[in-house]
Amino acid sequence: MRQNLHQYGEGGRKKGAGEDRPIREEPFNPPARGGSETAGTLYVVATPIGNLEVITLRAIRILKEVRLIAAEDTRRTRILLAKYGISTPLTSLYDQNEAKKSGLLIARLLKGEDVAYVSDAGTPGISDPGYILVREAVSLGIRVAPVPGASALIAALSVSGLPMDSFLFLGFLPSKSTRRRQLLTSLREEKRTLIFYESPHRLLASMNDIAELLGDREVVVSREMTKVYEEFLRGPAGDVLNGLANATIRGEVTLIVAGRSGEAPECSDVEITRRCEQLRREGGEEPSRRDLAERIAQETGVSRRRVYKLLLFP
Repeated sequence: MRQNLHQYGEGGRKKGAGEDRPIREEPFNPPARGGSETAGTLYVVATPIGNLEVITLRAIRILKEVRLIAAEDTRRTRILLAKYGISTPLTSLYDQNEAKKSGLLIARLLKGEDVAYVSDAGTPGISDPGYILVREAVSLGIRVAPVPGASALIAALSVSGLPMDSFLFLGFLPSKSTRRRQLLTSLREEKRTLIFYESPHRLLASMNDIAELLGDREVVVSREMTKVYEEFLRGPAGDVLNGLANATIRGEVTLIVAGRSGEAPECSDVEITRRCEQLRREGGEEPSRRDLAERIAQETGVSRRRVYKLLLFP
């Protein structure tokens, strides 16, 4: 029977979990740059994005051979280790403790011990912890070795049907509406395929912004990849948005959006007027016509003069 993790993809954004076998906290005095020939190796190991069978033979071997595995969430990693009979000691390394804990792991590496780092799922450092640890190891001349494997963004892109020769990965879309809309507006002229991660409870809001600000482009919503209920929704942004309206969305989502092709259509008067009404309903003090014109011009690329005329003579 298949064993699956509860979520997939890099960037689970988990709070820290307790440590199984805490490493001894010793003073850390970094040596001069250049490292040591006797230092161990830091292995950055990709783990399954869903189905536990999506792991390489090399990853299994490395996780068995290292002296210590640092994990974003030891509870999640313990499930994977149990499946493959791996008894290597575990310690936690997550967003909130990475800056402090990295020094302790570096100390172990400098003693000649090999250490592996794994995130909840996928490739560490890709919208996941791992950057600080890798940066510190590299700066001290410690060997850092990749153990490649699953990556949610690459898996989704490979079956998207959208151009794969050039793409732009931007991690999680901003959670705040204003920042998200500003980012999407800045990408209106981007011709490369766009890839984002998104949480299920924000997907509809993000899709609505994409349809409004980027137009009815082709999009692919990927969820539950490699798991029993794997699903890919493809089509124009408006159609996919309508299809999601009454759906129950679970699991982390990888969202792929086609880049701009040809001349981008200009916003219609109806779209501009609708956006004005949305801004007025957002609450707080009602913005002035001038402020509305300025903001909508920045979002849509149309002239402030045109927006202002529509506000004066709707």
